[in-house]
Amino acid sequence: MSQNPVYVSLEFTPNPNTLKYAVNVELLSKGAKNFNVPAEAKNVSPLVEKIFETAGISGVMVGKDFITVTKSDDGDWDIVHKYTSGLITKWLTDGNPVFTAEALEALTGTNHSAGSGSELEQKIKDILDKEIRPAVAMDGGDISFDRFEDGVVFLQMKGSCAGCPSSTMTLKMGIETRLKKAVPEVREVVSV
Repeated sequence: MSQNPVYVSLEFTPNPNTLKYAVNVELLSKGAKNFNVPAEAKNVSPLVEKIFETAGISGVMVGKDFITVTKSDDGDWDIVHKYTSGLITKWLTDGNPVFTAEALEALTGTNHSAGSGSELEQKIKDILDKEIRPAVAMDGGDISFDRFEDGVVFLQMKGSCAGCPSSTMTLKMGIETRLKKAVPEVREVVSV
């Protein structure tokens, strides 16, 4: 049993197909884990496996203190929200683990990519981690560095950012502008 009451609050995101459930407990010490199909959650997150059991869910992302749920086109928000909100509250109140011990160690352990890549890549990653990722997490999303080639930064959009109508504007007007200013070698930012 959890010592403190668990609070789950619903927050709308810019993506009409994604809801964010903010919680008052830490789910991950850093980063986020995205799940696009139920099989990805097997032996990784028993909570996410349970969330995927309801019809109409096409994606789940777990962040530091939130969970985003994306519904499929045939999903019904009334059913998805009622099920998800109740499940998250009960799961966390009962003290059940969000991730398996092995998965949690892999997610929060040493970042093997830190320090890898060129000095330019490291500068891009630092800006993403310190400035951009926290900002998009407020809307229930995450962005991760894929690669840097020929002046083009390739990023992966996750959570509420994936498929969001305003993600292109965020990518071009926000992220691209910031990275070009800080790293003149950046010509363009694209989503993969």
